[in-house]
Formats: sequence, C-alpha cells, structure tokens
Amino acid sequence: MDSFELNKIIGAVLGTLLFVMGVGFLAEAIYHPIENRGPGYALPEPDVAEAGAVVEEAVAVPLGVLLASASAERGASAVRKCQSCHTFAEGEGNKQGPNLYGIVGNAQAHLEDFAYSDIFVQHHNEGLTWTYENLDAFLTNPKGYAPGTKMGFAGVRSPEERADILAYLQTLSASPVPFPAADVAPPAAEAAPAEAEAAPVAGEEVTAPASDTTETTAPEAAVETPTTTQDETPVEGTPVQETTPAAPASGTTTSQ
Repeated sequence: MDSFELNKIIGAVLGTLLFVMGVGFLAEAIYHPIENRGPGYALPEPDVAEAGAVVEEAVAVPLGVLLASASAERGASAVRKCQSCHTFAEGEGNKQGPNLYGIVGNAQAHLEDFAYSDIFVQHHNEGLTWTYENLDAFLTNPKGYAPGTKMGFAGVRSPEERADILAYLQTLSASPVPFPAADVAPPAAEAAPAEAEAAPVAGEEVTAPASDTTETTAPEAAVETPTTTQDETPVEGTPVQETTPAAPASGTTTSQ
C-alpha cells in the first residue's frame, strides 16, 4: 500500500471524527435547556388537609336492625358465589369447604369428617360457636377473624348483603336460631321525650307569675280608688257617705 492510499484512509477517519463531533456540538446547542426562565409548566400543588380536622365516621347499623330487614331470598342468590366450595343441603357431602347446613348456633369445626384449619380447631377447643355476630365478623374479613384459615375468600363488604346471607343460613336448620333483638332507638330519639316533658314546665313557670300579678294588682287598684275619691272633691254621680248618724238603738250612744 502506497502513501497515497494510506493518506486517504487517515483522512476518511479524521473526517468521520470531525463530522461526529460537529453533530454533537450542533445537537447540544439545539437541545441545551434554557436556564433562569422559571418552570415551563406550573404543576398543581396537592391539597393539604388541615390539622385537627374531624372526619365524620359512618355510623354502624346494629346487626339486629340489619337482620330485621334482611331477605333470605336475596341471601340464596348471594351464596351462589360460595357453591363452588360449600354445600348447603342437609346430608350433602363436603367440598373444598365444609357443609353449611345447621351452621348457625353450632360449634365451630363441628364436622368430624372435615379437616378444618388449625385456627378453627383452636376455636372449637375454646368453645366458640357460630353466632350471628361471629358469622358476620367472619364474612366481613375471613383472614382477619381466623388468621391462617385455608379459606381464600376475600369477604363480603356490604353489611346488607351479609345480613341477607345470614338470613338464608338461618333457614338451613330444623330449629332456626332467632335473630338478635333489633335495638332501633337512637340516642337522639331518647332525648326528645325529655325535652318534650321539660317544655310544659318552662311554660308554667312563665305563665304563673303573670296570673299572680293580675290577682294581686286588681284589689290594690280597687282599694286605692275609693280612698282618693273620698279625700278629694267627690266625683259627680258618685255616692257620698252621709255624716248624719243613724238613729241610735235604745240604751246605745254614738260618738262621732
């Protein structure tokens, strides 16, 4: 290879390097950020909650009140999501979960032919039963009520739907367990009769002095009027007491 060919190769390499450097300088000049001009777009600031703000919590409805208006028919439709793991008819075999006939009021882990989770065996040994309250707590959050349970169900969030399911489970028994009492009297309703009873008393206290004043003032006015009339010039048409003494009775003297 002669020197001319070598010079062409070296020149091509240098030209390529110069071209790449030039493109880099040009790109940096075009896309270099402009400083000291402020942000291009002002992002909205998040709302900061005021310290000490009181958050109103939803008032929990008592379970007895929910069960009083629950529907077993709606509960039968709601438990269809459970039929893949449970059976509900009397005498049916177990599936991945135990048979649920007669579950209300029964002891937890009461079936001898089903392998319960350790937590339910512990509950059984502790004497826990499936009351409506325990069933409601379990349906709300199975893993929260029974940590370590094999049941993978996430739970039923709606209190009304849980009440319907409990109403349906009540029917799965030859002797259904009665619902707990529905305590529907709120504190405000209990305070209302006390205020109603206090109102007449306040009214009597205001009215009584007015009637007393009328009664005591009227006699004073009646007594003062004749006295003033007798001392001063008699008013025309007003009878004046005569000074002539009446005829004395026999043997009686009268002094004036």
